[in-house]
Amino acid sequence: MAALAILTALNFVNYIDRSVLFAVQPLVQHEFPGSDAKFGLLTTAFFFCYMVTAPVVGWLADRYPRGRIMCAGALIWSVATLLTAVTHNFTELMIRHTVVGVGEATFVAIAPSFLSDMHPEYRRGRVLSVFYLAIPVGTALGYLLGGALGARWGWRFPFLVGSVPGAVLGLLLLLIPEPKRGAQDRLAVTLERGTFLGLWHNAAFWTATLGMAMMSFAVGGMQVWMPTFLSRIRRVPLADANLRFGLMTLAAGILATMFGGWLGDRMEAIKRGGHCLISALGMSLALPAVLLAVFHDGAWMYPAIFLGEFFLLLNTAPLNAAVLNSVSAPIRSTAFAVNLFTIHLLGDAFSPSLMGYISDRSNMQMAFVAASTAIAISAGVLFLGTRYAPQLPQGD
Repeated sequence: MAALAILTALNFVNYIDRSVLFAVQPLVQHEFPGSDAKFGLLTTAFFFCYMVTAPVVGWLADRYPRGRIMCAGALIWSVATLLTAVTHNFTELMIRHTVVGVGEATFVAIAPSFLSDMHPEYRRGRVLSVFYLAIPVGTALGYLLGGALGARWGWRFPFLVGSVPGAVLGLLLLLIPEPKRGAQDRLAVTLERGTFLGLWHNAAFWTATLGMAMMSFAVGGMQVWMPTFLSRIRRVPLADANLRFGLMTLAAGILATMFGGWLGDRMEAIKRGGHCLISALGMSLALPAVLLAVFHDGAWMYPAIFLGEFFLLLNTAPLNAAVLNSVSAPIRSTAFAVNLFTIHLLGDAFSPSLMGYISDRSNMQMAFVAASTAIAISAGVLFLGTRYAPQLPQGD
């Protein structure tokens, strides 16, 4: 439990530090003028370094003590966050934001495999639902704290505050004993599940990964542009837009992430491929909600945003459990790093830039149509993935 608590707390800080920039982006654009497409490149650059780092770190984590590597990653992103507070121009901001990506990738690529070695397959959805609460809660806190602190003391101050907790929690990782790799696995190790070459023929892994990539495209784009959409198109004051979106992300995320982990494990006990099935249904329900939120300017707009986020975030724990269970311990960190590389390459590494480009050339509503298209593709791929998922052994 101590390991789960520390890793989850550090993941909270990870997403707080990542989302602060989105909350203060209009303030940064005022100081460093540029188009929406230009500022979308900040996220693209972040995820480029994130993607390049993840496979290297995954390879190292399958061979060396994982706690030390995660500690190094936390210290790197914390220092880079601190330096962001004293940047002088857009180029410096981009460089320091990309270094944050290096540190965060080092942690995120390893932590799920670390936790999976402490829990059997049939419990991993619920365990990951706790760990991935950090996505909605950390993101929401980033918006709320970033928006409030930025409005009062300027956009630099939130980065200064956010740099401290990650360093402290990173050092605490050194106190967690290293779990034995594969100690909780019950599925047999096969060439497809247990070797790097076999991974490329592992249909269960790739359908879950590609479905997650399209989900990442939609979620990443919405997180970057929804506060700006509310401020620019719906004429909501920026501080209020951050507050409302942050509170909706917080509420929807907590409910969806915890419920999704439990529901995915329950469905997996009933039906092979249950994790993918729950995720496919979640994406199918998210699609009409997102479209209603963007094209309806009335009483249903905020409930639709809430439901869109709920059904998108419902899939976080089940999909990550599906990825972890599709491979065996000898390559789990490497496979998860390949998963991270792919979901960001095809997803949120460029969706903010693409949506910014569409917004510049057309309008912001059409930019959200691109995100909605990704949601539809994700649902189709995940329905297909139910055919390839392994049958999990069940326990208590």
